[in-house]
Amino acid sequence: MTFKKFITFEGGEGSGKSTQIKLLAQKIKNFDSVCVTREPGGTKSAEQIRKLLVRGEVDKWSSISELLLLYAARKDHVDNLILPELIKNKWVLCDRFSDSTYVYQGMCGKTPIDTIKKVERLVIGNFKPKITFLIDMDPKIGIKRSKRKENKDIRYENMDMKFHHKVRKSYLKLAKLNKKRFIKIDGTKTISQIENKIWNIIEKEYF
Repeated sequence: MTFKKFITFEGGEGSGKSTQIKLLAQKIKNFDSVCVTREPGGTKSAEQIRKLLVRGEVDKWSSISELLLLYAARKDHVDNLILPELIKNKWVLCDRFSDSTYVYQGMCGKTPIDTIKKVERLVIGNFKPKITFLIDMDPKIGIKRSKRKENKDIRYENMDMKFHHKVRKSYLKLAKLNKKRFIKIDGTKTISQIENKIWNIIEKEYF
């Protein structure tokens, strides 16, 4: 199931996803209603689960425990926010979605991809975004940016650089496997250059 107005942003830590989502939302608001959200989180219950996932020691969860927590949060998020907003014909811009799980817990973690697919089918079926913007950049730059912020949610940032380089490679691989949905954006460009690039794509596709 794909909704045309459901758009996700993916990328490593500190790649600028949140900034670009806000900028895109501001532009869309000139034409239509828009909801900005994030994962893990987005709803009251999912945000409570988020705190369990993004805070604390790097190795606090087993791979399967982490996967189940993520999909518990995602189920609540889809059922109680994303899907209701899309049914109202609103745009939904989401900072991360299931692609993050395939990259972080699957390709870069210890959870078999087949296990993720089975859990995903059970929890949200074939619910996919229409477009996924992948903001790609050297993880060293991204982690440096991310750690500058006053933020308690740094469990993933605290993983070693080898992990973050693998995250980047995995995203690029995932993008090649899903060429119709993924659009790679050079995250080393200026904020305004990235903003204009994304808007040109959206304008051409929707307006």
